[in-house]
This record gives sequence, structure tokens and C-alpha cells, in this order.
Amino acid sequence: MDRDDIVALRDIRKSFGEHEVLKGVTFTARRNETTVLIGGSGAGKTTLLRLIVGLERPTSGELWIDGEDIAKLPDRQLNRVRQKMGMVYQYAALLDSITVFENVAFPLVEHSKLSRKEIREKVMDKLTILGLDAKRVSTKFPAELSGGMRKRVGLARALMLEPPILVYDEPTSGLDPLTSRLVDDLIEETRDRFHVTSVVISHDIASCFRIAHQAILLIHGQVAACGTPDELMNGNNREAREFIEKSGVDVAHVGRVDQARK
Repeated sequence: MDRDDIVALRDIRKSFGEHEVLKGVTFTARRNETTVLIGGSGAGKTTLLRLIVGLERPTSGELWIDGEDIAKLPDRQLNRVRQKMGMVYQYAALLDSITVFENVAFPLVEHSKLSRKEIREKVMDKLTILGLDAKRVSTKFPAELSGGMRKRVGLARALMLEPPILVYDEPTSGLDPLTSRLVDDLIEETRDRFHVTSVVISHDIASCFRIAHQAILLIHGQVAACGTPDELMNGNNREAREFIEKSGVDVAHVGRVDQARK
């Protein structure tokens, strides 16, 4: 495996009873790049996400995370590898009964031996770096935050153990177009600032064209197409072109985030 391939799937299959959801999925995600997995409902995106973060085991195949095949790892070793991945959930998945500070501090409280002072410094630093007024926001409860602020807090929590990989579950789902674009910016700014690899599960074609170095189209549990978004749109793969066209997004007028920042 190439040393730059931090996530690599080799002929991954996953069945639930007699129903095969993933049918031989193979792809790689390279270090410090953003790979976006797109596909319609029932394509297998959620199952694939759960396999990558170690919440499910594949029925067969190899699943390499940062040089280790996690497909058959014992649970204790799997838990160690899981800490290399930060998970950013669709609706931030913050605990409503505790403050923002307690939410963000949670991974360090559970998985580190840092002092209370050190934890506080790290939490406040991450909130500040992600564009939040740390002193004001840290004492609030999640219900008091806007959708965009919740995304930033969820991202701060995912970054606390300094994982090399961030996995995003439908990060723009349920957001208005303006906030969706701000989340795209945040994903790429975070990748650039923290030198992480981003794996994004999404149905948002505009987002894919804005942030993806690599786009992977899943159809019925198989990789139907793989390449840059432009290659999917302009290449010879009919399924990819049709999927993008049916989204209704005028991709010709969607600019990449890194180009927009120049």
C-alpha cells in the first residue's frame, strides 16, 4: 500500500443476513486530501461510514487505516485505531444536558490523563481557532447555538485527540445554502490548518465540487465511478454524468473552496 494512502478498502463486502449491502468496494483516500463519497438513498454510504470508523465489521475484504488492517483486529486494538479518527456527525450529536465546554472536553476526559487546567486550555484553544468566542460559547448549552455554531463545536470535539483522519456524516444536511457553503469552507480550512485527511459522506453535489480532491460515486453498494468531480462530470462514465445532472446543480458555476480563498 502506498504510504500516502491513509484509508484503503480492498474488495469490502458487507451483508446483513442474506442482504448484501456492499458488494466489493475498493478505493483509497490519500493523506491531507478530501475524499467525498456520494450516492443516492440506499447506495450503502452509511454502512460504509460505519465500517471505516470501526462501528461495524466487514463480512469480507481488507480495510486499512493508517497502515493497519482493522477488518479482523481484536476489539482492544480496534479501539486504539478508532482514536485516529474524529467523527463529525450530521447534526453535531452534542449532548444537550451539558455545556459546550463539557462536550468538547469529553474525549480528553475519557482518553487522556491531562490535568483540568490542560484540558481547559486545549478546549478554549480549539474553540478559538474554529472562529468561536470561546469564553462566551463555552458556558452555553447546545440548544442555545445556531446550526453553524453547533457544527463548529462538533468539529472542535472531533479534533481534541488530534486525529489524522476526520470523517463527516452528511455535514451540510438540513442547512440553508449559505450555511452549507460556510461548512464547506470550514471543512477545507480545518484540513489545511490541522493537516488532516477528510472523508465526507454526502449527497450534496455542490459541496462535492467545492471541496473534493477525489469523488467516489456509490450505486447499489458498488463503486460506480471514482476521480475528481470534473472527471466524473466530463468523463465517459454515463452513470456518474447522469447522477450529477439529476442533482440539478449547475456545476460549471461551482468554484473550489481553495480557489475561492486565493
